[in-house]
Amino acid sequence: MLLVVPEGASAVRLGDNASIKTKLKVKNGIFYSISFSASRTCAQEEKLNVSVAPNPEPKDWGILPIQTVYSSNLLKNGNFEQGPYIFPNTSWGVLIPPNIEDDHSPLPGWMIESLKVVKYIDSDHFRVPNGKRAVELVAGRESAIAQTVKTHPGKIYDLIFLVGDAKNSCEGWMMVEATAGKETEQVPYESKGAGGFKRARLRFKAISRHTRIRFLSEYYHMKSDNSGSLCGPVIDDVRLITVPRHPERTNKTT
Repeated sequence: MLLVVPEGASAVRLGDNASIKTKLKVKNGIFYSISFSASRTCAQEEKLNVSVAPNPEPKDWGILPIQTVYSSNLLKNGNFEQGPYIFPNTSWGVLIPPNIEDDHSPLPGWMIESLKVVKYIDSDHFRVPNGKRAVELVAGRESAIAQTVKTHPGKIYDLIFLVGDAKNSCEGWMMVEATAGKETEQVPYESKGAGGFKRARLRFKAISRHTRIRFLSEYYHMKSDNSGSLCGPVIDDVRLITVPRHPERTNKTT
């Protein structure tokens, strides 16, 4: 059996419901952080429970998803690097049909929750904010993507994402609506058609064990090259992370 060692020469493998612990000397009133490397040894989804005791805060622990791309991002395929195959010599991207036409989304982790298609683009032919792939919302409010994630009621989460344009003659004011459960954030973006982007954040408190994340474009756009082609804002690098219980303290620099 070949086991992956995330870092260094040795590691510890935890079986089902297994745990390890250690004791540390700490000073009362001082904030500490724990960092470590982790990876999966099988194809199924795994979660790692990290806790500290004694702790005056009830349920102040973190459950981290162990994904193919090792991070604390609770979303699957948040960078859209996994998706339908794009032929090397095609410069128009791939149109992904909505759920009503295809029960099995070719964009892993995401549902096309709309009446119209979304466009899957690559960095070889478009300006992609991060990595090699992204999604362009090309049909206004009829073009939306969504994903349902497991959350813990009462915990605070940050939904962080990039909004931009694909450098494809799509100009003007754009508006992306991000929704997490009952919370909504509208992110304006002025496109010059030159491939810029901006980062946005939506902070929310989970009210159920499952939260639906959704993105849609508020406006309809058409390319300025007289082609008559629809276009829209680009979404990329979407991350959902747990916010510490004392964010105002942990964000301070020393």
